[in-house]
Amino acid sequence: MRQPFGCRCTTSVRPAIIRTTNTYKKDHCRMTEAVANLATQPTEVVRKVRKNNPEKTRESILQAAITEFVQQGLSGARVDAIAERTATSKRMIYYYFGSKEQLYLEVLVKLYGDIRGTESRLDLASLPPVLAIRRLVEFTFDHHDRNVDFVRIVSIENIHYGEYVKQSPAIRQMSNVVLDTLGKTLRRGAEEGVFRPGIDVLDVHLLISSFCFYRVSNRHTFGEIFQIDLPDEQVKQRHKTMICDAVLRYIQG
Repeated sequence: MRQPFGCRCTTSVRPAIIRTTNTYKKDHCRMTEAVANLATQPTEVVRKVRKNNPEKTRESILQAAITEFVQQGLSGARVDAIAERTATSKRMIYYYFGSKEQLYLEVLVKLYGDIRGTESRLDLASLPPVLAIRRLVEFTFDHHDRNVDFVRIVSIENIHYGEYVKQSPAIRQMSNVVLDTLGKTLRRGAEEGVFRPGIDVLDVHLLISSFCFYRVSNRHTFGEIFQIDLPDEQVKQRHKTMICDAVLRYIQG
């Protein structure tokens, strides 16, 4: 029996519409599940990003290690804690650095490199000798004051009798470059008659570093015993002027 025209259309098209709707719903559900899975897997995403940025990963581990070594020392520091700070794994840390001791050594190299690298960019050779010395002293004072982590790590290394510094030719090389620059400045000053001749460059370096280092490394004990607020801005400015004048008077004779 022939069906009416309208009925034929309804019976043939409706199943197709239903199938299409069901397919859309299934595809939509799959897409929703995929997005949800991606949102709930941040670790995998982070690891993929870090895998593609090895230098960034290495720097992140170093920064976390600085914090851990500063707070706990070499003996008390734990690789587990460093891994937690970076959301990475112990295996990744050992992959990049080999051991906790090697990571500590790399931290020393980084922190010494930061101060030595900036010192080398002071361009002391372009300044008159007196201004060059003043710039170097002021920089050393400010760097120690702003980088307590460097002071703490060096203090920790001295507890270990410089055992790890001995293993780093890079630290010695960086420091020798700074001594060379300071020595040239002293010789220029002597040639121009503003500094006395024959000054030992290491003595001058020690004079500058010792004061700048001590007021940070001992700020808590010194400050408590003598009731002085070493971080106070007026106190800092007075001490900065004092060490600049002391160094210049010593080398001018």
